[in-house]
Amino acid sequence: MSATELHVEDVTLTAGAHHLVRDVSLNVRPGEVVGLVGPNGSGKSSLLRAVYRVLRPDAGCVRVDGTDAWSLPVRRLARTLAAVVQDAGADFDLTVREVVAMGRTPHKRLLDGDSAEDNRLVESALEAVDSVGLADRTFDRLSGGERQRVLIARALAQQPSLLALDEPTNHLDVRHQLEVLGVLRRLPATVLVALHDLNLAAYYCDRLYVLRDGEVAASGTPADVLTPRLLDEVYGVAAEVAVHPRTGAPQVTFLPEKARLA
Repeated sequence: MSATELHVEDVTLTAGAHHLVRDVSLNVRPGEVVGLVGPNGSGKSSLLRAVYRVLRPDAGCVRVDGTDAWSLPVRRLARTLAAVVQDAGADFDLTVREVVAMGRTPHKRLLDGDSAEDNRLVESALEAVDSVGLADRTFDRLSGGERQRVLIARALAQQPSLLALDEPTNHLDVRHQLEVLGVLRRLPATVLVALHDLNLAAYYCDRLYVLRDGEVAASGTPADVLTPRLLDEVYGVAAEVAVHPRTGAPQVTFLPEKARLA
């Protein structure tokens, strides 16, 4: 697995007369973990859908290693890019192992069965997200957090060089949030991830893009962008930001009694 470069160039997405995203540009260098943060409705999910080719830009371009993503054959793109989406549903009448094995599909011909290497990669992906014990259970009987871990395992089994993840820590308890983000941090891949938890974003991401009303409000390292002024302007809340003495990352403390309505 080698890392891929992602460029989003002046992308605009609309729904009728409404702009979901307007003139957004960002880049993710090979091997980086870049976070998308911002309030609900700021355009994070829409932008990710453009990256993993569900929403076609009305203007602008998404480039994967310099090539327009929409010009790539589906199979080739699937060998490069894996996506973990919000609310993927639970209506898989399959075991967990079978769901994770779906991640190997882009690497196989139509009638190929599972090889020993496929099985090894599936087991490794399950281990990475602490889900080996779920392997023989049916996916639709899992809790929300368990399903989320399985979907992340499916993406890992795909062995992508680029991952786009929309709130991958949704439904996860604290331990599994840290474990999953740690796995993403250690991958030899490029990662673009939308996160709500600013402290997790500050610790695990190399750089952040802050979205507000479908536009980029700020970008840079977590220390550059997670400032009390920006949090007030973008989220409409008062906050204190300090450097954590053990991690060295910015730590945001919200002050709810001083929060104002946006």
